[in-house]
Amino acid sequence: MLMEEGKMADSLFTEAGSEGPVTVSLSRKVKPGRDADYEAWISGVVAEASVFPGHQGAHVLRPRQPGGEYVLIYRYDTYAHCQAWEDSLERAKWLAKLDDLVEGEATMKRVTGLESWFDLPEVPVAAKPPPHKMAITLIVVVFVIVWPLNVYVGPVLTDLGLPLPVKIFVIATIQVLLMTYLVMPRVTRLIRGWLFKP
Repeated sequence: MLMEEGKMADSLFTEAGSEGPVTVSLSRKVKPGRDADYEAWISGVVAEASVFPGHQGAHVLRPRQPGGEYVLIYRYDTYAHCQAWEDSLERAKWLAKLDDLVEGEATMKRVTGLESWFDLPEVPVAAKPPPHKMAITLIVVVFVIVWPLNVYVGPVLTDLGLPLPVKIFVIATIQVLLMTYLVMPRVTRLIRGWLFKP
């Protein structure tokens, strides 16, 4: 019984570095008349963050109306790389410059792994798709990608004489890269009206 509970507990944990990309959204309200200064601050902090290992880009959403919130979104390839930036002295120095620019504390949202496939810059910080809709979307997308990969890429890999585990690894790698960088951003944007509806 104890052994079964131990195995169940182990299945809840992910080894560091294998959790996938981490996307962080920070929402801040800028003090009246300080928008230009805040945008200069964002340009500086993004440039600083971009030289850290694992940085995969950043986006900024300006408020739609005066007095609204700016949203800064950045992405790292692993949690460890994201944490290295967030714990760095460089970031601390930039945060110290915010006192006269913003009101209150930032609202943060951090997503990892599968959730990052459904993250859109234009979606509000607190929005999150229901798990069953994420599951349905992923089942359809994975099927649509894996089917042609097996039909067209599979025979090529077989002709190369590759063993089955290597063939599966190659197809899985192509599938994940396509989903992360090409397919999921477009699919999420296309179905966002349904996906983010509770």
